[in-house]
Amino acid sequence: MYALLWKIGIVGFGNVGQGLAHILNRKKEALQQRYDFEFLVTFIADPVRGSLFNEDGLDLDAVLKEMAQKGSLKDRPEFTAEGTLQLIERAKANIVAEATITNLESGEPGLSHMRKALSVGSHVVTSNKGPIALALEELESVAKENGVCLRYEGVVLSGTPCINMVLECMSGCDVKSVAGIVNGTTNYILSKMEEGYDYLEALMEAQKMGYAESDPTSDVEGWDSAVKATIMAKLFFGANIKVTDIARQGITKVTKEKVIEAKKEGERIKLIAEVRKEGNEILASVSPKFIPVSHALGNVMGPTNALTVATDHLGEVTVIGPGAGRIETGQALLSDILAIHRTCLCSVH
Repeated sequence: MYALLWKIGIVGFGNVGQGLAHILNRKKEALQQRYDFEFLVTFIADPVRGSLFNEDGLDLDAVLKEMAQKGSLKDRPEFTAEGTLQLIERAKANIVAEATITNLESGEPGLSHMRKALSVGSHVVTSNKGPIALALEELESVAKENGVCLRYEGVVLSGTPCINMVLECMSGCDVKSVAGIVNGTTNYILSKMEEGYDYLEALMEAQKMGYAESDPTSDVEGWDSAVKATIMAKLFFGANIKVTDIARQGITKVTKEKVIEAKKEGERIKLIAEVRKEGNEILASVSPKFIPVSHALGNVMGPTNALTVATDHLGEVTVIGPGAGRIETGQALLSDILAIHRTCLCSVH
């Protein structure tokens, strides 16, 4: 599908959806000049904050200002009471950016949003790891049937590129293992513990800074990292490993004393998600590990993510960058949108 003027829909207008909108609003001219990418955002779907539709394009500047002032879009003249699925079907945007909250149990409502968008012929980009972890093969099948793309760069390291780095930039390499810090919350907590905080103090500080949820279980018990490990196992090794089958241990039993003692020995404790190939078997795990400070992962501090990819041709390649944030994750969605744009340009020239 090629469109001279791309019509974009944003599903979910929380931090990530607003982050993408801010980028599109701020860089509209630059995107046109650098990439020949012209667009309109024709709908925003968010039952809580308010859904909008205008086939001729929404005024993103006005929308974002209203969101900042009121926390709601329900007073906008473009407001619609239509449900998200109905809006996706009616708008039939060229690209739908799905940015709702991750549900690791069922993948909903993001899974239904993606199914609907792909089935009506919309390309889909997403940062929502639930549907990708639980139903990637199904979604890719629906995309193929309808001649559209499904891209999801942001589901492992947020805005820091890793999926397309491995699948595209490292084409031809055999991946032996991937291991990294894929959860910024736990890395922040462990970094604070090295400063002398005990676990609960460090967790409270992470919550105060907005890095940890009020219920931090998904992060500190390793579930978030385990979901990302299942995605990496599928994408990089072709292995179907369930989240519940991953050997998983979080950081709740790590003490300040262990962290400080490790530092004295020239090591740091990091929560590491690892997928590796041993013979014909693919093994995945999440656990706190002692990492030498001389290794790239050993010097990753604060709410930062990093991934080391071991390959046959390149040896070890490590990418380090932010693992969260509205603009950072919005950038992941933008990179996928521009990748779709490039693919479609190539198909018509």
